[in-house]
Amino acid sequence: MTVDISEFHKFFNPNSIAIVGVSSGTYRFGGTSFLNKLQESGFAGRLYPLNPKAETINGLKAYPNLSSLPETPDLAIVCVAAKRIPDVLKECAEVGTKHIHILTSGFQETGTKEGRALEEQVIAISKENGLLVIGPNCMGPYCPSSHLTAWGAIPGLSGPVGVISQSGGITQRLTENLCSLGIGVDKAVSIGNEAVLTSRDFLAYMAEDNKIKVIAMYLESAMNGSAFLDLAREVNRKKPIVLLKGGLTSVGASTVSSHTGSMAGERKLWEAFFRQTGVIQAHSIEEWVDTIAAFCTLPAPTGNGVFLIGGGGGNSVVFSDICIQEGLDVPKLSDSTMEVLRKTVPEAGSIAGNPLDMFQVFQDAAYLGELLELAYRDPAVSMIIVDRLIPRKAFHLPDLPDSTPAVINFVKAVPNKKPTVFTVDSDGGDETLAAEGALKRSQFSKAGIPAYPTFERAAKVLAHLYRYHTQRQ
Repeated sequence: MTVDISEFHKFFNPNSIAIVGVSSGTYRFGGTSFLNKLQESGFAGRLYPLNPKAETINGLKAYPNLSSLPETPDLAIVCVAAKRIPDVLKECAEVGTKHIHILTSGFQETGTKEGRALEEQVIAISKENGLLVIGPNCMGPYCPSSHLTAWGAIPGLSGPVGVISQSGGITQRLTENLCSLGIGVDKAVSIGNEAVLTSRDFLAYMAEDNKIKVIAMYLESAMNGSAFLDLAREVNRKKPIVLLKGGLTSVGASTVSSHTGSMAGERKLWEAFFRQTGVIQAHSIEEWVDTIAAFCTLPAPTGNGVFLIGGGGGNSVVFSDICIQEGLDVPKLSDSTMEVLRKTVPEAGSIAGNPLDMFQVFQDAAYLGELLELAYRDPAVSMIIVDRLIPRKAFHLPDLPDSTPAVINFVKAVPNKKPTVFTVDSDGGDETLAAEGALKRSQFSKAGIPAYPTFERAAKVLAHLYRYHTQRQ
């Protein structure tokens, strides 16, 4: 079936939604919960709950079927039992509703003959009638700007990220995590079994969407691998794709078939995919979120030289090793930069250079600003990591006002700055420190400045940023 991706807009911006299979009784996951969440998120379009035995549901008039509606709905969310899905699809075709999201599971992912046969019927009916079907076995489309947020962060936050995922649960975690960092999602789609529309179709669509600057993907498998590889390579040249691949281990791969009914594919094939396309591989959900946030907020670096600003001789050694292991460099600073540092950094108890070990940076926002200005002018420096400490008894810090707001204001005010990230390490199990660390990272992140809980995560993100832009050039 030839897919016209220009028609996908209606999935994310429907004026009317029919929810097929809404219970009139107590709360149930499915049609009832989707209706509840769409109302809660402020969806401004018309909602039509379908239940042949109900007069009203949630204050809305209920209808027995699609044919009885006063208009042809833009989108149908289908939540009835799997065996009823073929008949619902036929009715969609009869009334003229082409855009369909099948929430229901019970198809190929079951591994049964009946499940596979039902999915084949979904494919056949869709192809015969030109239906655009997301799913089955998925959470469907998500779009904060149109308040189409029945799942994920509710009501969510609009922003530059597009998400394509074979898992609704992982997409939900991603949207919530990004939202907490002040980074919005323009569109997301949970595609499940991909019986009709595939990840490749939505990748082609998001590649042409000017609102989307970074594409996040979670995949367990890829249909028509060579065509997907060619498209991913082409799209990745225009906008970064950050992909979390599930099912790389034997245990994970065996779980994939019961999740979406597909084969995970061999690890070596996926290693070749990442190598040939330049698509950025995230190895964990944390790395996925970290990298997406960085690509949304940081400019392209001119090289791999990192200036490390922090405190502690041991930290400086360990941080340098981490950078080198990630393929970054910790270069010597220019003579002019070193001349300034020698005047301001005490010889005893500090290290003037790169890394810079100087306790004053934790207390004096103005001094940190001077250091950043030096780094932005230094040709040896392409990126900066600033390590922040949370005041605590162990470090003998005086009781001073929090300098975080002043530091944020300085970084935001610098035009054409080099990629700058912060780390705020609050590990150790202390609940108070953990809360304070999360608060400080949130302050930076919501100001558009990436902040990470460990130096390892910060360095890995900058390595992704450097490699992507180097390959792109």
